Amino acid sequence: MTTRPLILRLAVLAIAIAPTARGSAQAGPGTDTVRISLDDALRRAGTIGEEARIARANVGIAGTQVKAARSAALPSLDGSFTYLRTYASPFQTKPSSEPVDSSLAPLAKMFANLPFGRVNQYTANLTATQTIYSPRLGSALRIANHFEGASQMTLREQLAETEYQVRAAYARAQLAAELEASAREAVEQAQRFLDQEKLRVQAGTSSDLDLLRAEVALENLKPQLVDAQNAAAIASLDMKRLVNVPAAAPIVLTTHLDPPRAASAPAANLGTAADDRPAVKAEEQQVNIAKELVKQAIAAYIPGLDFRMSFGRLMYPLAVWGLNGRDWLTDWNASLTVKVPIFNGFKRGADLTQARLGLEQEQLRLAQLRESVQMQYEQARGERARAAASVDARQRTVDQAQKVYDLTVLRYDQGLATHLDVSDARLGLLTARSNFAQAVAQYYIADAGLQRALGISSAALNQAR
Repeated sequence: MTTRPLILRLAVLAIAIAPTARGSAQAGPGTDTVRISLDDALRRAGTIGEEARIARANVGIAGTQVKAARSAALPSLDGSFTYLRTYASPFQTKPSSEPVDSSLAPLAKMFANLPFGRVNQYTANLTATQTIYSPRLGSALRIANHFEGASQMTLREQLAETEYQVRAAYARAQLAAELEASAREAVEQAQRFLDQEKLRVQAGTSSDLDLLRAEVALENLKPQLVDAQNAAAIASLDMKRLVNVPAAAPIVLTTHLDPPRAASAPAANLGTAADDRPAVKAEEQQVNIAKELVKQAIAAYIPGLDFRMSFGRLMYPLAVWGLNGRDWLTDWNASLTVKVPIFNGFKRGADLTQARLGLEQEQLRLAQLRESVQMQYEQARGERARAAASVDARQRTVDQAQKVYDLTVLRYDQGLATHLDVSDARLGLLTARSNFAQAVAQYYIADAGLQRALGISSAALNQAR
């Protein structure tokens, strides 16, 4: 058996074996296979993924709150049309048979058109209100703007988290496929050796004990293949969940996990990592909101000024439907109102104390978050460096195990090695390949974790914005 480059072997196995096995296990009649690259997976997660859609919905909600806060600074105009029916009133008088004093006749005519005691009344009214000065108005608008900024940063943070989950799931799915392919190849090799042992027994050059050992070796490898197939199926389902692919549809991952060439950390120091992290910026907006809440609590002690104008038309017909265009009366007035807070049971003092305590809590949360981001970045950078070193070490182990296996097979063909030696060499090669594939997958997961610690999302995911 000749030595082949490991990357070529993994690529051939991943293309020829793993997708076929998973496709035959999951495909149903009339189900199309979904071929998806890593960039495609990121775009799907950013457009139709539930997590990203929820974050975008929160941004939309924040935008509506900003509009609501701005509306408080604009004038309001309300209209109304009212019909009033009076059944009894102290101003109603019964007709009298006594003659009216002629000296009171002018006074009676003066009050004849007043609304007192009228049975029917129609009122059409327009009311305009404008806040001229309110100590809370500007603060409320700034709070809404800070909230919108925080929701934007939260969206970026969620996109970074989504990218990390997709990249990690993609790496785990590819790893599971490669482990399945390696286990399948080991089973096929064991089957070939079993066939050779049967021929040797028939030729009288091997014993029944060697044949039994070959059968045992094959049976021991079959459960490992089943475990690898189950792990690949679970990893594939997790990947489908993140990119919203139907569970019954077979999926083929087209971006292969090539071993990394050089592990260069992103150009970022601890201070930059903490300052540029969207979660930190979102918390800074929360601190600004807490400051504005303190200002609002202080503003509760300051008077406000409102302007109000009302224009109305009134009519008092004798009949319910006696409307006309002649007997309408005009009611037009304007007012300026100064609202002076005097006493409300010490509530303003309690609100101010609560707002100041809330500001202190948000400032402490910001400090804790900065420390957590710094630690997360350092851990992620160290984990990726360790993973890169592990890839190099596992690569050398695979090369050595491949040479040992090839030499053992050659010695076996020449009658210088036993089947037990071949089984040991095969197990060593299978273990080395599995460890190498795991090291490569761990590197890509660690690289995704480092990007996550910085709060960075890729261009493929940001295209979905």
